[in-house]
Amino acid sequence: MLENLFQGKSDHPLADPRELKRALSELPADNAFRALDEIMGWLESCQSGELPALTRFSVVRQLDEAAQPHLKRLARDYLHSPRLSRSEEKRLWTIIYGFWTVLARHYEACLDAAVQKDKSAEQLKPHLPLLTARIIAALGAELKWAHFRYGPVTDEHWVRLGRPYLLADSEGFSSKSLQMYPGQGGVASPVGEYLKVLVFQASSLDCLLPLEIELAERLIAHLLPDFVFARDSSPQSVYWVDAAKPLPPVRLARLPQEISGTLRFFQPGDAENRLLALIRDVERGGEIPASLNLGGSYPVKTVLPVMRHLASYWAPVPPQRQHVRHRVKHRVAVLPGLVNAFVVFSPEFGGKPMGLPLESWIVENVSRGGFGATIQDVKGDWLKVGALLSLQPEGAENWVVGVVRRYHRLSEQEAQVGIETLSRRVASVEVRPRAASSYAIAAGSPGLWLQDDNPQGEVRFVLPQNTFDARENLEFDYNGRRVYLTPAMLLEQGGDYELARYRATVAAPAKG
Repeated sequence: MLENLFQGKSDHPLADPRELKRALSELPADNAFRALDEIMGWLESCQSGELPALTRFSVVRQLDEAAQPHLKRLARDYLHSPRLSRSEEKRLWTIIYGFWTVLARHYEACLDAAVQKDKSAEQLKPHLPLLTARIIAALGAELKWAHFRYGPVTDEHWVRLGRPYLLADSEGFSSKSLQMYPGQGGVASPVGEYLKVLVFQASSLDCLLPLEIELAERLIAHLLPDFVFARDSSPQSVYWVDAAKPLPPVRLARLPQEISGTLRFFQPGDAENRLLALIRDVERGGEIPASLNLGGSYPVKTVLPVMRHLASYWAPVPPQRQHVRHRVKHRVAVLPGLVNAFVVFSPEFGGKPMGLPLESWIVENVSRGGFGATIQDVKGDWLKVGALLSLQPEGAENWVVGVVRRYHRLSEQEAQVGIETLSRRVASVEVRPRAASSYAIAAGSPGLWLQDDNPQGEVRFVLPQNTFDARENLEFDYNGRRVYLTPAMLLEQGGDYELARYRATVAAPAKG
């Protein structure tokens, strides 16, 4: 039966089913990177002129299936390895993103052959449901991995995603249930894969970290059956997309410029209520349901913020800005990380960052809560959602401390960021465990005391990662007085820091 798939003669080694089987069996089982590299090499050799259309589809399909366990292993390394160097992280990202890019192009070439009026098209016709679903899934994976590095995504990507869906819809098999990969549980369909990508894009994931983006995608897949996807708008519709246009899905707050047969509308349906119920159960001390496949076991504190994020963007009314933005145009000096911040806020250095890696960004809008900026020359890989920044407006003497909340790359060298201001009055202090021993006094840690917008009776501190301990009191000296800190709450953690709240008590001055 397999031989029947390979019609026509070709000199390509994989055109022979026995050679293809041998090549797949010789892939290294214990080296995922090398295995995927070899599969990429075979894929790149499968040019349309060298292989008949049906043969090419069969070869690409089997190479795709052989790659899946290796992709999962490398993705796990990318998302979970705690000590991954920047070069290793980029190496993993490049081969995985590159695989999905190459795979999508090959499947699209098969689709090009399938719409021709010849014998090859007739041979491919029974495979069109799987072919269109895999094209959309590959382009969706490419989009997700682009999000891991915060873009950019071309407008053409949305036309490429819409094309296989529109073909499946016009041929009447867009809802056909199928198994995407051998041994994979659950069922899929071309329209289901398309809707999953649309919901992923519409959920504003550019303010999440890569692991959170991965969890969001899995939550979307879990709740996808409750979404409603339709040709016609209804009072409940929240989003729309024109599958033939180079545009991402958008909320109905912005109406389509023209009505066309390729317009589609979608809304969360019961997915929002199911997600809200899940959030309530988890907040009351429940566990993550076993039926929710997140690709691994994760603590509630990791999953819950992602659930809340999705719920807020699936609501009929999207999250509103707390503060009015004002358009401006001025430069700001930027320093990354806690160590650099400790220097600029320390009176010992007088706010002068001599010799530190200073960058210059252009601020385009400001509000009471923060500002948006454009970076015209992105340097290094430190910039990401959650990065701690020290910032000084051009011509000003004061510095502020902030955190990157949104990040979108416009190109390899240009990006836009949204920054939340944590505090405009900051003091560098050295905190240490509250103990009497001289050893404890010497084992201090650099900290940033955020001196404005604090809750009544509490103070906020930026400290090195893993400093906060709910069972350990801290202390520090400031203006000749000793201040005692009792832990209240860990607010968030970043790459090299954590933000926490403490209750502060100032010791009475010593009597002379």
